This record gives sequence, structure tokens and C-alpha cells, in this order.
Amino acid sequence: MAIEVGAKLEGKVTGITHFGAFVDLSGGVTGLVHISEIADNYVKDVKDHLKIDDVVKVKVINVDKDGKIGLSIKQAIDRPEGQPAPQSRERHGGGSAGGAGGGERFNRGGGGGGGRPFNKQSSGRPAYGKPSFEDKMSRFLKDSEERISSLKKNTEGKRGGRGAKRV
Repeated sequence: MAIEVGAKLEGKVTGITHFGAFVDLSGGVTGLVHISEIADNYVKDVKDHLKIDDVVKVKVINVDKDGKIGLSIKQAIDRPEGQPAPQSRERHGGGSAGGAGGGERFNRGGGGGGGRPFNKQSSGRPAYGKPSFEDKMSRFLKDSEERISSLKKNTEGKRGGRGAKRV
């Protein structure tokens, strides 16, 4: 039986690791359900959701050239038309493979990025009194230059050869 991407199959959990679960599909063909594809919500431990010998419905999401099969339990769930999957709260910042909504975080518009709205006043500062990114950057550069010059002043007289003290 050829395994095709998009096919929904039933399989038996044969192994559990910290990064996912191995599922035997049929005829000795085994695929991996990654921890991120087990449930719609955050999965801390695979063993909280699956046990060995559980029979699960999976969807084939990819088949590599070398024979590795990627499976998903959460994509195999049949949902009524128009009902989206519940949004999980991602723990990582910008490395999501989907890329959906990635650029909204830095939006300086009216608040589409989910954070506080950026109301630009004549001074270039946000309305809520916190310094803008540019203000923070210029302050950082100024402090950094002061520290470097201070270090240079304190180390110029201390340069010398191996333990030779200056008088």
C-alpha cells in the first residue's frame, strides 16, 4: 500500500519519545507524529496524551525521499466546515514554520500587532510615556561609547611586557 500525503489512516502507537510518538500504519510502515502535531493545545509530555498500543487516527503530512513519514493527529480530526482549529499559544517567538502573522508584531499602525497601539506624537514617543525604540537605541549607543572610552583610559597605562612594572 502506497502512503500518500493527505491520506487519513489508523495506526497503533509503537513508541513514545520526548519529541513525539511512532505509529505503525500497516505492513511494518512506521511514521512519526511530532509533539507539535499531537493536540491543538500545548503538549508538555507526550505520555499525557498517548500510550503505547493506542489506536489513533492520523493524517500523512509529508513523506521524505529517504522513507520517513510525518504524521499528524490534530490534522486528522474532522471539523465541521468553517470551524477553524483552536489556536494554540505558541511559546517561541519568531521561528514558526507557518509564518502566519509573523510581521504583525512590528506593525506601528493602529494596533494590529496585538500589543499596545503606537500613537506617534510630535516628539516621536509613544503616547503611554515609554521611550521609543530609536530613543532606547541612541541611549544604548551613548552609554556604550562612554564605557568603551572609560575602559581605554584605564587600560592604556597598563600595557607592558610580561610582568615588567613601570615606575
